Amino acid sequence: MILDIIAYPDRRLKDVSKEVNTFTNDLHFLLDDMYDTMIASNGIGLAAIQIGRSIRALIINLPDEEGEQHKEQLLEMINPRISQAEGNIMYQEGCLSVPGFYEDIERYELVTVTYHDRNGKSCTLQANELLSVAIQHEMDHLDGKLFIEKLPYGRRKKFEKEYKKNQRSKKSA
Repeated sequence: MILDIIAYPDRRLKDVSKEVNTFTNDLHFLLDDMYDTMIASNGIGLAAIQIGRSIRALIINLPDEEGEQHKEQLLEMINPRISQAEGNIMYQEGCLSVPGFYEDIERYELVTVTYHDRNGKSCTLQANELLSVAIQHEMDHLDGKLFIEKLPYGRRKKFEKEYKKNQRSKKSA
């Protein structure tokens, strides 16, 4: 089922998500709905908070060289924690909750993440480049943070001005 994605400046995006303690069918259905929603929205990642569920769950599905996303490559992370991080990389990020806005953001280049899969099994993953960036981006959502908060002061002010201008033009259309 395709769900509504919460958009900036909705206050729910500031909520800090809670740990998942039970790995039931309800969680599996939610993860499946998150996948359908992310694909329908042309995204590569989605955190549960973006659909109004304040739990520490996220999904990522990076496209292949042809731009195709294959469900068997889907990464589901429950209660993720970065245990190691190194290096820096600049990557242009966008967000399904901040549609139409893209900006270069500095992140760790390489991360090691521990998490649980949908069945509660403990996993460890080492990720670099785009996968590392996507994991960090989605984990920020779990802590109530948006990528625009990482912008330097001047660029953040410019974003807010552009956003307000876009909102006014939508209302007058």
